[in-house]
Amino acid sequence: MSASIRKIVTFVEEVRSEMGRAIDPPTRRAAAVAVIENPFAGLYVEDLADLVAIGEELGGLLTVRAVAALGIAGDRVQSYGKAALVGENGELEHAAAILHPKMGTPVRGALGGGAALIPSSKKRGGPGAVLDIPLGHKDAAFVRSHFDGMEVRVNDAPRANEILVAIAITDSGRPLPRVGGLAIADIKGQDGLR
Repeated sequence: MSASIRKIVTFVEEVRSEMGRAIDPPTRRAAAVAVIENPFAGLYVEDLADLVAIGEELGGLLTVRAVAALGIAGDRVQSYGKAALVGENGELEHAAAILHPKMGTPVRGALGGGAALIPSSKKRGGPGAVLDIPLGHKDAAFVRSHFDGMEVRVNDAPRANEILVAIAITDSGRPLPRVGGLAIADIKGQDGLR
């Protein structure tokens, strides 16, 4: 099954100063969000394979859109995250089916790799509900400077029979990080942790 997409929205955030200090180069994040029809809205369905396939399809599409919004090569992305918001006639398991079994492979393919787990969140809500997309370094989970998140909302989504699906990426960590952890220069990128 292919996703029935009502709209795609792209967000770009660029932080140029923080606490009166210049951020040079600026830290940048982008999120690409698809508003899709939920084929199982209002139904209990045991086999969610159609949503798994939709997740795989959207993983590549949204990652490519987010990378293009930042204007960098995919292999220059430092952090990533994914999230889904189901409308009132859906269930959290619909979001899980989209986000977990197969979405990661096309995301990593568009980025030229990614050894770490892709942080994720899922929730239920109505039009305009805020979706927090957790972020973590794509190759090493112990890089604390990249523990972050990006907030998005679409004013008219999700409707009761829709799902909002998002991928977020960054070209850097948080502005002014100073809580320790593994440094970027020390990443091995083999086990997803260090």
